[in-house]
Amino acid sequence: MGLRDILTGRHQVKGPAPDRLFAITTAYVTLESEHQIDPAGTAAIVFQALATSEFEATLAEMEQVVTATGGDSGTTVAMQDDSYGYRWMILRSPQGSPSVEDLAVGINAVSSSIESAGHGERLLCAVFAFTERAERPGAGRVYFIYNYKRGYWYPFVPARSDGGAPSDSEQQRSTERELQIKAQIGSELPIEPEIERWFPLWGIPI
Repeated sequence: MGLRDILTGRHQVKGPAPDRLFAITTAYVTLESEHQIDPAGTAAIVFQALATSEFEATLAEMEQVVTATGGDSGTTVAMQDDSYGYRWMILRSPQGSPSVEDLAVGINAVSSSIESAGHGERLLCAVFAFTERAERPGAGRVYFIYNYKRGYWYPFVPARSDGGAPSDSEQQRSTERELQIKAQIGSELPIEPEIERWFPLWGIPI
């Protein structure tokens, strides 16, 4: 059972708690200052697109809104479909100026509009990318995933190969590191309490 199975209706869970999304805008300060985990300046919202003009019009409008609201901060927006048939709306902060707050505002604007249009059930998750500083052996990418159906966050750490590159193609994760991060940030971020629901999300394009 995976995160995508939840979206396609093969596993029923409770409704989302979108206000919890913004917990990342304060938790990242602790991650950065105390645990050497820095914002990468990218985030994405993942959903199951509908092949209808109405849904595509909603997405186009949202892309314009996020681009306009991110004008002052320089946030850019791009769309990408993955190999599983899901749409990623990717938000990026300007190079060298990551802003978790701006990314969260943009992600929330998109999810709220999709829900207002009556398609909230098609939301899968939001993903915020972070990078561990090189001082820690094996340091690499850390993702914080917000599951809209559950209203909880959880860390996802793809394992790294001996060469230092993420071994995403081998679909291995560092469960030990994920549990360490939970212990470090669990008091500030609403972490999914059922660890078996920490579904890996492979092929993350951020």
